[in-house]
Amino acid sequence: MTLSLSSPNSAPITLQQLMESNSNHRCRAGIEQVLQQPLTQTAVIGADSKSANSVANILFQQFRLDSRELKPNDVFVLLKSHQPDCQKSRDYLYQAAENAAFILSEIDPIALLSGSDISNHADITSPNVSMSEAQQQLAALPCPVLYVPNIRDFLGTIIQARLQYQQPVTLPTVVAVTGTNGKTTISQLVAQLTQLTGMSSAVMGTAGNGRLGALVQASHTTGDALAVQQFLYQMGTENAELLALEASSHGLDQQRLQGMPVSVAIYTNLSRDHLDYHADMAEYAAAKARLFDKAHFPDLTHAIINIDDEYAQIMLDTAHASALTVWTYSLDSAKSATFVAADIKPSLQGVEITLRTDFACTDNADFENKETDSITIISPLLGRFNVANLLAAMAAATALGISLEHIGAVVPQLQGAAGRMQRVPSNEGCFIVDYAHTPDALSQVLASLKTHCQGQLWAVFGCGGDRDAGKRPLMAQAGLAGADKVVLTADNPRTEDPNAILQDMQVGMTSEQYQRTHIEPARQAAIEYAVSQAAADDIVVIAGKGHETYQEINHVRYDFDDRVILQNALKQAGRV
Repeated sequence: MTLSLSSPNSAPITLQQLMESNSNHRCRAGIEQVLQQPLTQTAVIGADSKSANSVANILFQQFRLDSRELKPNDVFVLLKSHQPDCQKSRDYLYQAAENAAFILSEIDPIALLSGSDISNHADITSPNVSMSEAQQQLAALPCPVLYVPNIRDFLGTIIQARLQYQQPVTLPTVVAVTGTNGKTTISQLVAQLTQLTGMSSAVMGTAGNGRLGALVQASHTTGDALAVQQFLYQMGTENAELLALEASSHGLDQQRLQGMPVSVAIYTNLSRDHLDYHADMAEYAAAKARLFDKAHFPDLTHAIINIDDEYAQIMLDTAHASALTVWTYSLDSAKSATFVAADIKPSLQGVEITLRTDFACTDNADFENKETDSITIISPLLGRFNVANLLAAMAAATALGISLEHIGAVVPQLQGAAGRMQRVPSNEGCFIVDYAHTPDALSQVLASLKTHCQGQLWAVFGCGGDRDAGKRPLMAQAGLAGADKVVLTADNPRTEDPNAILQDMQVGMTSEQYQRTHIEPARQAAIEYAVSQAAADDIVVIAGKGHETYQEINHVRYDFDDRVILQNALKQAGRV
């Protein structure tokens, strides 16, 4: 997700000029913090400069977060990694110093150059090397280095200020979606609904970045602060009016979305995932709750929250503390929520929904006199959980000022996100590819399809390597609880042995469960097995990878698309 900036946007600038030309308080305050760093062991400059203030007038081109992309006279921003690695950080520092105009470091440079371990959550002292020795090492670098421990608090803002300096553009309104499941579908539905009702829209997330119909595959759900701001700016240059993005817990925790003008924030749900990163579910939930805090996102106006989820109250409390307009949604007709699916009639062609809206509980003046209303919605999206996703997307579109009547009229034109409950055509049987890679997501997919299944329900899935191993037996149990037949196979094994992952998944399985389980480490063979064994009235779900077009094995990404593999297997079996 890189952006090639063309002239005049690339003309050099100084921090002083950037500060004086910008009216954004956070931008000005952030630059002032950089320029006011005292000359102590935690703010050291190179030999060619006499004071930190001299950095104010050093001309530079762009901010860079990757030393490999650094061009002469760029500013390099050295950030901590989640897994601290002193040697790598030192390498980045030395490499960047050869070309950078100056370096802004989130890491204490004295601790870094002394060889001390670097904590991700605390400042580090340097007991092994004296201050003068560390200063000598820094002074030998060909450019100034400033220690700015809180740089993430304003990094996105000053990056956007730099992009806007000589070529201002109107940035899109941003709708951000967070939660364990549903982010990709909701963000794409928001973009589709707004575009179908007259707005020019774009998306950013797991399934790709860009204008609708022209997505470029992304490597991360939420890119780094530079990539995110460059993409936002690029969408502004293309006159996009709306950007719907996925806000991952990693991205929120690491403040990669700092400076994004998020107007509407959506919360879907929380279930076990990413506990290789977060210490526990409480920390995971707290990361998600940052999206509803105006201290982090001052442009927020609306919070849209799924009150069927057990962690919803944390999001509600944060949103209310920020005095946002809070709308809720629910699939439980007995609950009091702003958007409720009062009746759901599913089929393999979609779902008919009776949508009940009640704005009486909101403090939004535009709706305070509006009575409870009901409308019928015809959605082409499969699955009960996609009803919840649709409610969230419709609520977001309503928060942007689009009438419910207009929204409801275009819902039949919606398309599901790639690899999300995506049906692959066959002349017998029903074959579906889905991204479900958590126990909760897999349970929801299987529960949604079970009601339509006249024969047996099959689930083909695995677990990723180098990730939360505790999730593996839970995934197997979720599949066995929801499906009649289970095929356990590889997902993205990464650097782990697929057989070891499969062994972890089998922990706790009963003899009865083994009888319903087929184990095939090779994913293509597993898909072909399910196709060959499924009866004409069975439903087969290939879960876990969805839209992905690769399989990662020992640091190499091989071409592998579940949809393509499934299509070929169906052809070979004569089922298309």
